[in-house]
Amino acid sequence: MSIAIELAYLIASVLFVLGMKMMNKTKSARQGNRLSALGMFIAIVATLLQIDAISLVEILGCVVLGSAIGLYYANKVEMTKMPEMVAIFNGFGGLASFSVALSDYFLRTEVNMESIELVTVISIIVSVFIGGLTFTGSLIAYLKLNGNISGSPITFKGQHAINLILFLGFLTAAVFTVMDQTDPMLIIILIVIALLLGILTVIPIGGADMPVVISLLNSYSGMAACATGFILNNNVLIVAGSLVGASGIILTQIMCKAMNRSLVNVLLGGFGQTVNEAQGDGPSITVKEIGVEETAMLFDGVSSVIVVPGYGMAVAQAQHVIRELMEQCEKRNIDFKFAIHPVAGRMPGHMNVLLAEANISYDKLIEMESINDEFPNTDLVLIVGANDVVNPAARNNPQSPIYGMPILNADKARTVIVSKRSMGKGYAGVENELFGYPNCLMLFGDAKQTITKVVSEMKEM
Repeated sequence: MSIAIELAYLIASVLFVLGMKMMNKTKSARQGNRLSALGMFIAIVATLLQIDAISLVEILGCVVLGSAIGLYYANKVEMTKMPEMVAIFNGFGGLASFSVALSDYFLRTEVNMESIELVTVISIIVSVFIGGLTFTGSLIAYLKLNGNISGSPITFKGQHAINLILFLGFLTAAVFTVMDQTDPMLIIILIVIALLLGILTVIPIGGADMPVVISLLNSYSGMAACATGFILNNNVLIVAGSLVGASGIILTQIMCKAMNRSLVNVLLGGFGQTVNEAQGDGPSITVKEIGVEETAMLFDGVSSVIVVPGYGMAVAQAQHVIRELMEQCEKRNIDFKFAIHPVAGRMPGHMNVLLAEANISYDKLIEMESINDEFPNTDLVLIVGANDVVNPAARNNPQSPIYGMPILNADKARTVIVSKRSMGKGYAGVENELFGYPNCLMLFGDAKQTITKVVSEMKEM
């Protein structure tokens, strides 16, 4: 039986690796998800076969209940709320590792009264730290994304000093826990500090930096799961946790590069404070407004179009009508593509998910590095709900808080149309210089409604 279990774990691990590799490309991502899900199913079944503490009926009851809750919320959640859901998932992953570590600790020390091996007690401490921090940090991220608390950085004097003191306090309590494993007060101190650090490291982060936060918390949840694997001596949990932790760190690095931030700043917390500060009044810009009919005429007369989607597209749920716009353009033999900035939206890959939901072909979604050189030769760029990721101030204005941030070169196209409700600033709180450029036209109104009217006008031409 032991050999069969280990073989099942090996198969599951291979499926995890293959699934993650396939997720590297948009076309194969869905199949990669299925392979990973199959691997997880095999791992769960193999693990359940080893459990003697509770009955199979109780296990199946928990599986059915958890699956029902997951299916309900997966079907209920709106695409605009997907970042919040991902944040909650990260939190629950941390909470699961946190809970397993604590239950194992109390089972060994209070019930069985046995001494814990050094590797195991260190794994418990690491799992409590990362799992607790991930849980409360993810809750704060959820509340910020959901608008329950301010999306702006919440800071106070001595914040970093307090975080450092708490961290050193955790290390001190951890050392005493290793020396005296039977004192429950020590583990309670570890719990409280871990939960507090999760809150204090995320509240100073602004809403504009949430993609970085979500990818980092995802990595934390994986590392917590890996530590829990050492506690339970479960090889597949170690492998799965390592994969999630490593991939999350890599993704965090990509997000940091796209936001022009260092990984050190992310790990220390408190980044994004300057980004959310407005630049001040500055020179006023004069915008040129365009109507629906004129927009339709422009689309009808061009040979190439690039759409830059942003969070505003998600809010307006405009992805489906943009697909209709694409179909109308393609009927006219107009080259039609989408430019995807790594941090557009509120989570990594947010725009890809929305556009895939509208059945837009994966090969039309082009990453920033690959499409930036095409903008100067593009007739028309349509920006839908994006702001900071197309702001030329990131290139041109050293005084701008977002200076140095890699952006999409939409301003270099022959004509730019910005679909936007108003002249409101983006999450970074920075005036967008592009709106005043000679080649920029503003199409004001709800993106879904205005683009629907544009499509109707094109159908009548």
